[in-house]
Amino acid sequence: MRIPFDPRRSRRRTNPDGTMSLVEHLQELRSRLLKALLAVGLTTVLGFLWYAHGFLGVESLGAILKGPYCSLPPGHRAVLTADPNSCQLLATAPFEQFMLRFKVGLTAGVVLACPAWLYQLWGFITPGLYAKERKYAISFVAAGAALFVTGAVLAYLVVAHALSFLLGIGSNVQITALSGTQYFDFIIKLLIIFGVSFETPLLIVGLNMIGVLSYEKLKKWRRGMIFGLFVFAAIVTPQDPFSMLALAGALTVLFEVAVQVARFNDRRRARRADDWGALSDEQASPLGGSDESDAVEPARSVGLTEPITAPEKSPRPLSDYSDTL
Repeated sequence: MRIPFDPRRSRRRTNPDGTMSLVEHLQELRSRLLKALLAVGLTTVLGFLWYAHGFLGVESLGAILKGPYCSLPPGHRAVLTADPNSCQLLATAPFEQFMLRFKVGLTAGVVLACPAWLYQLWGFITPGLYAKERKYAISFVAAGAALFVTGAVLAYLVVAHALSFLLGIGSNVQITALSGTQYFDFIIKLLIIFGVSFETPLLIVGLNMIGVLSYEKLKKWRRGMIFGLFVFAAIVTPQDPFSMLALAGALTVLFEVAVQVARFNDRRRARRADDWGALSDEQASPLGGSDESDAVEPARSVGLTEPITAPEKSPRPLSDYSDTL
């Protein structure tokens, strides 16, 4: 039976440490990028359709994103129709509605495809994934996607309070008539800022796992890091106290969780080092690994072997010496 040639399998066999040449890195980057773009393209089509049509009992994406604006009191937003309870946004250009729908669909596609492009990113960082590395890849993708979605949901809950403050601070003098582009740019920007910012603890834990950031350094830098998180939240969020305090408070909690994870990981690493240091010079260190492939079979005794005797040499016939005589 002939087994088909697999270049990835051949690369792992020739390069067990996962190293690749520059050309192989570029080919790997192209392959990962195309797969990520394909996933984003498919989810963008889904987001484009979801913008105007609901399915499976879920509201349309446009209605969901417009919810915080429509929850404002009628005195804080412009009423464009005879119905005072109506909630509509302005469009000031012929192609504005199409481009707005495409922009919202693309943003939804990037969010929905985050497990796919996060996995491709991890696969490019660690080429030639083995069994142990696949476990870390699944954990990385699951944690990254969950943190991104959690940040986006928090931003959606906070944006209503932010709009109420920003649009109601001078409502006794003027009414803000927002266009669809202005409003959706505002809310999409806030969703992306919160989602990306929530990846910070994942970055800290990853740096600790590879030994770049230790718990002692994080403990020493804790006050400065928390102050930096508040400054970062004040810069990237709109000029309202609700979104700034929500982002800074959430990042502070996530930073503390990452610090405790680093603390646990460093203790486990120290216990393993202590176990190796307690061994004598003539004692072998234990082999790590939990996979069945890493298990070492117990030693087996070898029985006695029979001695090998050399074959008897027969005398050389006299005829062999006739040529020399």
